Amino acid sequence: MKNFALIGAAGYIAPRHMKAIKDTGNRLVVAIDKSDSVGIIDSHFPDADFFTEFERFDRHVEMIKREEPHKKIDYVTICSPNYLHDAHMRFALRAGADVICEKPLVLTPWNIDGLKLVEEDCDKKIFTILQLRHHPSILELKEEIAKDNQKIYDIDLAYITSRGKWYQYSWKGDETKSGGVATNIGIHFFDMLMWIFGKPIRNTVNVFDQYKASGYLELEKARVRWFLSIDENDLPETAKQKELRTYRSITVNEKEIEFSGGFTDLHTVSYQNILSGKGFGIEHSRSSIEVVYAIRNTKPIGLKGEYHPFARNHLR
Repeated sequence: MKNFALIGAAGYIAPRHMKAIKDTGNRLVVAIDKSDSVGIIDSHFPDADFFTEFERFDRHVEMIKREEPHKKIDYVTICSPNYLHDAHMRFALRAGADVICEKPLVLTPWNIDGLKLVEEDCDKKIFTILQLRHHPSILELKEEIAKDNQKIYDIDLAYITSRGKWYQYSWKGDETKSGGVATNIGIHFFDMLMWIFGKPIRNTVNVFDQYKASGYLELEKARVRWFLSIDENDLPETAKQKELRTYRSITVNEKEIEFSGGFTDLHTVSYQNILSGKGFGIEHSRSSIEVVYAIRNTKPIGLKGEYHPFARNHLR
């Protein structure tokens, strides 16, 4: 049984990590979040210690290491806001723990190199959650593409996940803290596409603002037209009629890849792989971090005419 600490216990994604820790037969020893609305812990680890101040959390982790070796932290799970990941990973490594960090690992590519040096100094490892690489439909697609070494595929990616007014008032609405829409909601998709279709060759941004982004990404084996949005007005009519607030679609050569389900246990699968020595490390994240960094630092070329996310010319 491994001992875990959790940074960002009140975050949206934290319950999936708590479940994964429990499902893999491990225990959460201590957690922290500046918000004290963390009753979800009761469903998983009611005996876990909890702090709202990082200084007290830091002191407690150090105390455990010295005075309660049976509770010494083996892994620190990080679910904090994106811009804090780098600092929290450094803390965890220096505390003598391995790291499991939510996406994106960092916001800028050069931070990866700095973290690798700390890994080496501390003789500990950083792992990241790239759950789409474990999705059955995506694994099937990768196997199919691997059999064809010549073909270039045309891909349309659309992901709309509606967010309310709160979003822009939170850290997620601040591009300097979240990385913007392409980073915060899109990085898993870019990672998955490059994992299957190869390295990026060309990266063009058509639209980029606080609510949506679209562009064209050319890979070694694919031409990708992509659209990402948090604006519910961008939902297709079929989704609105069903009162759905999230829509995701990937077509490969006009064939729909069905992966709307199957997400529930992917964090648990990720933990199983990490704990068995097969997790995704720092270098696995590099390409997607470089791509989303380029997207938010590329001047959009702009589009003429009425803007509509499913008009093909807006995805080119």
